[in-house]
Amino acid sequence: MNAPDRYAVFGHPVGHSRSPWLHARFAELTGESLVYEARDVPPGRFETALAAFLQAGGKGLNITVPHKLAAFAAAEKLTPRARRAGAVNTLALTPDGLLGDNTDGAGLLRDLQHNLGLALAGTRILLVGAGGAARGALGPLLDAGPSELVIANRHAGKARALAADFGADGAVSGVGLDEAHGPFALVVNATSASLSGEVPGLPGDAVGPETFCYDMAYGSGPTAFMRWAQVRGAAGVADGRGMLVEQAAESFTLWRGVRPPTDEVLAAMRSAD
Repeated sequence: MNAPDRYAVFGHPVGHSRSPWLHARFAELTGESLVYEARDVPPGRFETALAAFLQAGGKGLNITVPHKLAAFAAAEKLTPRARRAGAVNTLALTPDGLLGDNTDGAGLLRDLQHNLGLALAGTRILLVGAGGAARGALGPLLDAGPSELVIANRHAGKARALAADFGADGAVSGVGLDEAHGPFALVVNATSASLSGEVPGLPGDAVGPETFCYDMAYGSGPTAFMRWAQVRGAAGVADGRGMLVEQAAESFTLWRGVRPPTDEVLAAMRSAD
């Protein structure tokens, strides 16, 4: 009997990762034979750890902070969405070499549209942050066809530079946080502020009674950004657990050629939390 294929997530820190649980559930539901583990890989050790993993027969990896740029550089081939995002969160060993993909934006969009039922075409969207998480989300959000997408960041110049990179893909602009005036149909927090209990300094009119607020971060309860939005009367709020499940499913599909049923897994995750 052949040994199961091996996969892992590389990150630092990585002990909190839900990826091993997610992929174990996906394998169980699809009948796929694999093992998946979390490996703590310190900064500067990515290339060595990757080589050792592949030498030992590893088939694919998820990549999290701080290694997404290193994974981009290590990939021998890139999917169009990885090239667009400028970062890689999924590596797959293929007959043509090591393929780099980015499933973050696709996972976010599926959570917004499929799980949460949001219609984004023709709406105004505010994306808060201009780092790697925002870059990964930007292309898929523009593909959804909003009338305007505004990037707001503490450093307005960084927001404008990111908007310029995606200017050919839709109506996108960059502003400082205090210039992000609503109303918006959707506000996506792509910063890590909630992880330290903080909220980006947006103007009060960024959120109104018809605004849905989405935090890419997640925890055991509502994030600081979600609580802030609720106080301001947002129409609805959600954290990033759905995005986590959906981007993981995109990786699993790339590796195994079968898409796992995410609705069941997301419900199990929410009930466990």
